[in-house]
Amino acid sequence: MAKEERGIQKKGSFHFRKMFDINPVKQAYNFVHENGYGGKDSPHSSDEHIDETLLDDKIPDSSPPLIDDEPLPKKDTPPTDMELMKERFCKLLLGEDMSGGGKGVSSALALSNTVTNLAASVFGEQWKLEPMSEKRKTRWKKEIDWLLSVTDYIVEFVPSKQQSKDGTTMEIMLTQQRRDLFLNVPALRKLDIMLLDILDNFGEEQEFKYVSRDAEESEKGVQRNDKWWLPTVKVPPDGLSEESRQFLQKQKEAVNQVLKASMAINAQILSDMDIPDSYIESLPKNGRSSLGELIYKNITVEFFDPLQFLSTMDLSSEHTVLDLKNRMEASIVIWKRKMIHKDAKSPWGSAISLEKRELFEERAETILLLIKQQFPGLPQSSLEITKIQFNKVMQPY
Repeated sequence: MAKEERGIQKKGSFHFRKMFDINPVKQAYNFVHENGYGGKDSPHSSDEHIDETLLDDKIPDSSPPLIDDEPLPKKDTPPTDMELMKERFCKLLLGEDMSGGGKGVSSALALSNTVTNLAASVFGEQWKLEPMSEKRKTRWKKEIDWLLSVTDYIVEFVPSKQQSKDGTTMEIMLTQQRRDLFLNVPALRKLDIMLLDILDNFGEEQEFKYVSRDAEESEKGVQRNDKWWLPTVKVPPDGLSEESRQFLQKQKEAVNQVLKASMAINAQILSDMDIPDSYIESLPKNGRSSLGELIYKNITVEFFDPLQFLSTMDLSSEHTVLDLKNRMEASIVIWKRKMIHKDAKSPWGSAISLEKRELFEERAETILLLIKQQFPGLPQSSLEITKIQFNKVMQPY
């Protein structure tokens, strides 16, 4: 009995030396005979003597290899629409935290980031004035429909009347898509169609053309250093014809209208968002500290001219303009809260009269409006970034 146990133990033991044997054929040979596949009772057994010298050489061409050293072929099939859709909605549900650790952002911010990333990946490759490729256009329409389908389930309760069979009328509450989404989503869809149509207008042959990246430097001509990645445009020696100039001007005006309408919708949505507590806690307790002595003195003078005020400010760079915008928005929030908290004992209380406070706020609002009009491409301010980051308005009710 002891001999049998030792035999079983010896047979079932793991040979570490053989695990590191560099000859794969010998590994396969040992594996087959140690697991009983080559014994006397096995249908694969043979009475012929096996020449073990073959184990140190390559396998004869007549016999198939026992172990294939070549890696398995990878699947080249692209993911199906169902798999892509599952991935997109998983990211939305988990707040972009695919680890499942609960550290994701809100669903509203996840949806906003997903739409932004999709637009950047699709339109970011549109470097030429030409129709969008059918592949990218199909991808854009398909995936944006997936993401916008979420808004169909963001609803609010509205009162309605229902008449029963006996003729009595009762008031009930029905659900409908939230009003801002009901108005803005169709408008944005129309703007999207307009933008794609503008690109399609360049399908016909134009007088200008784009120089190949492989062209010689003399053919490329002078390139813009600020946008070096864009292809170089080549026009006829005599310039564009009047008809071509009018066509380009018309397309430019159409794109500007799309941009203005989109920015107006975006600005309205941002203004309707609640101000996060984290932003309020970061503000100083008075407008003077937020604006600084010079700006505060110029905005609180008796006779105020907003254009004259802006002419005295340093607007030479994007950084200084954005800093002025941040200061104005912060002072507006501070003054509004001071008007709400009229108690002087409150940290947001105000020793200045309510009329002057309203006047200062109106002046700051006017300056902020002029800044947005003069610098439409200005990056988002601190208040706007905070609103987007902590926004939960898109959550279903």
